[in-house]
Amino acid sequence: MTEPRPWTTREDVIARLERLWSSGRLLAAAIGGEPVLPLRVSVRGPRPAEWGERFEEVKRWIRELDEGTRARRGWGYDLEWTEVKNRVVGAQRIPTSITIPTEGDAWKLLRKLREVESFRSLAETTLAVFPELRAWLARWPLAVLEHASDWERVLSVLRWFRANPRPGLYLRQLDIPGVDTKFIETHRGLLGQLLDLVLPEAAIDVASTGAAAFERRYGLRTRPVLVRLRILDPRLRIQGLSDLTVPVEELRSLALPAARVFVTENEVNGLAFPDLPDAIVIFGLGYGLDRLEELGWLTERKLYYWGDIDTHGFAILAKLRKSFPGAASILMDRKTLVSHRPLWVREKEPFLGDLTGLTEAEQALYDDLRWDRLGPGVRLEQERIGFLWVSRALQEAT
Repeated sequence: MTEPRPWTTREDVIARLERLWSSGRLLAAAIGGEPVLPLRVSVRGPRPAEWGERFEEVKRWIRELDEGTRARRGWGYDLEWTEVKNRVVGAQRIPTSITIPTEGDAWKLLRKLREVESFRSLAETTLAVFPELRAWLARWPLAVLEHASDWERVLSVLRWFRANPRPGLYLRQLDIPGVDTKFIETHRGLLGQLLDLVLPEAAIDVASTGAAAFERRYGLRTRPVLVRLRILDPRLRIQGLSDLTVPVEELRSLALPAARVFVTENEVNGLAFPDLPDAIVIFGLGYGLDRLEELGWLTERKLYYWGDIDTHGFAILAKLRKSFPGAASILMDRKTLVSHRPLWVREKEPFLGDLTGLTEAEQALYDDLRWDRLGPGVRLEQERIGFLWVSRALQEAT
């Protein structure tokens, strides 16, 4: 027995319109975007056998479709008809297609007139100041509606940045009436799209991308990168201070007289470093240690790097050597690894790329680690190495 198939209803037509609305194309037409109407929808109606079996349902279905037409209500859709002959009920008129002729009819069918008027008003206000945003408004009209209650503040931010390109201020220092720091922070994605369109090219750092780089991209000051260091020689302390956290910009001019500089990832290791003559330790930078290349005076020091004995530790070492080719590794050798076998852990996401700048011994150990020749994901973390072992290695280095 053939399953009855559903007949096209007004709800089916509205569902087609809702898809056009959700894409933004239907709303874009409110400001002269690409027209998507008239829209013609084929009507799926009763099979010949159903005329006799379900005649009352067929008549009700035709009546309900007809009630939504422009001929009946003054707005809505138009029906196209054809005449069919049925041996049971005789000749009958049946709808074969539905046409929504205009955007106005579609907006009424969707009950979206209020949203359309809101969008038109916001678009008019926007284009009066930023005509260059017309294409964006037509592409993202629903984003405008989503932020309708905040749109005036969005425009205030755009006006301010256009009047003050690359201001060199912290976000907290911007004095925009009605706009606070939190508003800009929580709307960076939207504001970034719009600022890219309304600002001159010279006001945009195109190399800085993503919401996290909002400040750099539009010329705001960013939180300074801080470098933490300890002065390991009591004779070299600054006014008695041995533990310092300094913005990298200021550390450029603080050419400490120490002949040896140790760099380590782990913060606790940096704090536990013993006193050493003529030495300092910099710690806690991880992959961010590329900022050390800004400290020109480090090229005149003997530099040592101590990282985890794992694939990422050697990747960081290789990265450091791009700026400081003479940097030596410490406590990242095969003897240290093998001597601490009971303390090995597993590296969950190893780095498998090729590295340059490693010594022959370092490269051999790195290859053994990345290809699991010593076991799956072998890793020895810095803080697992015995402190007596560390102290001896440091004494040998100095």
